[in-house]
Amino acid sequence: MNTRLTRTCLAIAALLLGTLAARAADLPSPSYKAPAYVAPAYANWTGFYVGINGGYGFGKSNWDVPSLQLKPKGPLAGVTLGYNFQTGLWVWGLEADGDWSGIKNSADCFGGSCETKLSWLATGRGRLGYAGWSNWLPYITGGAAFGDVKASSPIGGTSKDKLGWTAGLGVEYAMWTNWSVKLEYLYVDLGKFDCGLNCGAIPDNVSFKTNIVRAGLNYRF
Repeated sequence: MNTRLTRTCLAIAALLLGTLAARAADLPSPSYKAPAYVAPAYANWTGFYVGINGGYGFGKSNWDVPSLQLKPKGPLAGVTLGYNFQTGLWVWGLEADGDWSGIKNSADCFGGSCETKLSWLATGRGRLGYAGWSNWLPYITGGAAFGDVKASSPIGGTSKDKLGWTAGLGVEYAMWTNWSVKLEYLYVDLGKFDCGLNCGAIPDNVSFKTNIVRAGLNYRF
């Protein structure tokens, strides 16, 4: 009796195991699917743009007679026009701007005051930027600078439009589809000119160099 019961239990167990094995074979095997790779979004910098800029300038102006070293400083603000062409992660550009300037300084001389002032400044520059950091565009820039430098003394004064050079660097950030903001530094050297007897002597050379830190807001078409 015990042997028959044992055989019956073994048969039932074998039948149940077979059934479970068959059902397990029919179950779908678990799978893991890695999330799809999403490339980072980069701004498209190609095209024309216009903007406004404003900042502060500080530099030096040397006079021959009297022997002075002035330190002109002050605000400046104006407009910007440019074009970018992007090849991969590199952005090549041309940019021009024109700014009103309040950069000036004076010192005592000839019983009065000698002053150097920059009335306006314009630049035409090339730009090379790297667009590999999301919406950021760090860049270097350089080209020509053109400005009106005025030297005056108690005797008189002379204003001269001077052609020089500029170089610097900056970073621009694309905020929305068409808008971007930038921060840049420029070094400007407008050389020197002879103020002559109007300033006190022949010759009387006056030089002008300045550092400019400014911010800008651009709209890209």
